[in-house]
Amino acid sequence: MATTQKKATFPAPTKADCCPPPSAVVRRESASATAAADWTVSSAAAEQTKKAAAVASLITTEPSSSTPAKGIQVMPRAQTKHPLDPLSATEISVAVATVRAAGSTPEVRDSMRFVEVVLLEPEKQVVALADAYFFPPFQPSLLPRTKGGPAIPSKLPPRRARLIVYNKKSNETSLWVVELTEVHATTRSGLHRGKVISSTVVPDVQPPMDAVEYAECEAVVKDYPPFIEAMRKRGIDDMDLVMVDPWCVGYHSEADAPSRRLAKPLLFCRIESDCPLENGYARPVEGIHVLVDMQNMVVIEFEDRKIVPLPPADPLRNYTSGETRGGVDRSDVKPLQIIQPEGPSFRIKGQYVEWQKWNFRIGFTPREGLVIHSVAYVDGSRGRRPIAHRLSFVEMVVPYGDPNDPHYRKNAFDAGEDGLGKNAHSLKKGCDCLGYIKYFDAHFTNFTGGIETIENCVCLHEEDHGILWKHQDWRTGLAEVRRSRRLTVSFICTVANYEYGFYWHFYQDGKIEAEVKLTGILSLGSLQPGEFRKYGTTIAPGLYAPVHQHFFVARMDMAVDCKPGEMHNQVVEVNVRVEEPGEDNVHNNAFYAEETLLRSELEAMRDCDPLSARHWIIRNTRTVNRSGELTGYKLVPGSNCLPLAGPEAKFLRRAAFLKHNLWVTQYAPGEDFPGGEFPNQNPRVGEGLVSWVKQNRPLEETDVVLWYVFGITHVPRLEDWPVMPVEHIGFVLQPHGFFNCSPAVDVPPSACELEAKENDVKDSAVANKASSSSGLVMAKL
Repeated sequence: MATTQKKATFPAPTKADCCPPPSAVVRRESASATAAADWTVSSAAAEQTKKAAAVASLITTEPSSSTPAKGIQVMPRAQTKHPLDPLSATEISVAVATVRAAGSTPEVRDSMRFVEVVLLEPEKQVVALADAYFFPPFQPSLLPRTKGGPAIPSKLPPRRARLIVYNKKSNETSLWVVELTEVHATTRSGLHRGKVISSTVVPDVQPPMDAVEYAECEAVVKDYPPFIEAMRKRGIDDMDLVMVDPWCVGYHSEADAPSRRLAKPLLFCRIESDCPLENGYARPVEGIHVLVDMQNMVVIEFEDRKIVPLPPADPLRNYTSGETRGGVDRSDVKPLQIIQPEGPSFRIKGQYVEWQKWNFRIGFTPREGLVIHSVAYVDGSRGRRPIAHRLSFVEMVVPYGDPNDPHYRKNAFDAGEDGLGKNAHSLKKGCDCLGYIKYFDAHFTNFTGGIETIENCVCLHEEDHGILWKHQDWRTGLAEVRRSRRLTVSFICTVANYEYGFYWHFYQDGKIEAEVKLTGILSLGSLQPGEFRKYGTTIAPGLYAPVHQHFFVARMDMAVDCKPGEMHNQVVEVNVRVEEPGEDNVHNNAFYAEETLLRSELEAMRDCDPLSARHWIIRNTRTVNRSGELTGYKLVPGSNCLPLAGPEAKFLRRAAFLKHNLWVTQYAPGEDFPGGEFPNQNPRVGEGLVSWVKQNRPLEETDVVLWYVFGITHVPRLEDWPVMPVEHIGFVLQPHGFFNCSPAVDVPPSACELEAKENDVKDSAVANKASSSSGLVMAKL
């Protein structure tokens, strides 16, 4: 469920006239490359990279034809915002106003609820054009010109917004695409320059829920007389003590069909109503069945099935500091300061990041949260070498293993049903991140079309990461050691009781690590006196924590050594085999790495196998290293698991993609989310990834997308209560023949190492002098 939190909020844009919407099918990554249509891409060798100033002199910019009136916010022209930059607050406001104005009647316009407004990402050729001539890294070789080819376009195509709109009156969901030209947005007149490109109603779906709906649902349930009476039977008269966490119903039968917008809340009760730090999740309320129609915001089913006594107050339930939790904090923690007296090693220009030969762009969406675009590594004379076009976490599923009510229905799709980005936090310096920090804000629409800004939503900073490499020569005693530093980009979100931190780490040795940190509060159940359940762990008297799993899906649109327009990647599976005893293995010690090319999508449904050290290599089919082998990056799994559920488990209807740890597909616009775009109450079996791979498209040399599914099985411990220490899970993308030697060999010694070397030299000189003197004395004797 979504979390209601305090954000910077701006009013919804007012109505204005706009052109009527033509009907069309809408894709998430299908913006037209109109301005680049006449651009010729050659497979010949690229031209030498020119300096940014020289490139800029080739580009002509049309002057502005008008000066904005005083007090009117002006959205810059297209070429001043990179095609992959997240939508600004102004752009979101204009997109909302444009769609609302296109409503056929006042009733339709008033019924519009704005679930998501996000950048419609352009085709890869448009991104290449922008990176070649309009924005850093200013690399014309991305789009080499042919002899006599067309001139460089003077500007990029207009940016576009994609909107998911829910009609609260008709219960219909529609997709809109709005073209954003030069925009003037004011709160009074609603003057704008948006243009509806397409609009279509999507039948038989429910879009993600919104925090506004959850807050309204809690109020409706707490005001419902039969619920008030049921709580009285449990000794609770004060409704301020009650917490109602609305959960999407999922899909278990036709009763959950998307013809109705439904929520089935979980109920909890605080001990004290006047204590904002009280852990209300310590007292679950069970035995009450509530079903809420979220469209009309009414309780449509209610039954007090069984009076389960509320658990007694647990003295260890709270997690705040010192006396506020009824305890004493440890007193032996000394300050630890992280300082960078000369500032950070990274450079930022807008959303573009450069650090230690790495460069990439930062994006953000309401559903995925943090997105990493255009990842590349600057490799000496070989220049800027692409690695990935787009990296993000696209879904997470949390199925519970208790067959009892209400836990069997707990199988949240936290990205598709709620939105990881929309539940993100504003991070505070000194707590979530340390050191010299660069923050990025995130802008969203709220349910009614107003703008919400999460300040300091994404954190970027450097971290010391221990030893990078070391060797000491045992003969001479001389040693070389380098400390590792990594650049970390992250955000954290709260989904009901759990917190999830999502991290992308970039290392000096060419590695990219994806990491999820899990923390927060366990979702508990009540036990009657003397009751024991094998499907969980007893945490306190009357309290138990059901077993459950957390699954995450990382989508990696790879581009290893591929320039735009090139489709030269393939995926190879590597398993380590033990050599059979015989002539080639007389000592019975031999083993070797066996490679298998994944030739098609159905062949590329794979699982982890730690017994064979299984991993996968994404290779460029036309670029070789100094050994003559194909360059590549390998996906190294971390700890992992598969769903611990029977094949007929209801949640697997919507989450069939969890059945394998790795899927590889040929890139196609619109194939963005493994369970389809609308998993909420989805009645269709296997929608999304499972359906796409049935095309069995070839993968031997193409534009590949990797979907890595990784999970953790959580058997709760007493030590996970009252708040869970962070659990880590993730994977690594590691260069495999991508470089000709270690890319970290040129990392310079740190100041402390240089000082130590100087001391070693002095000590060595003194020791040698003493040895020489001793030798002279011995000779005299």
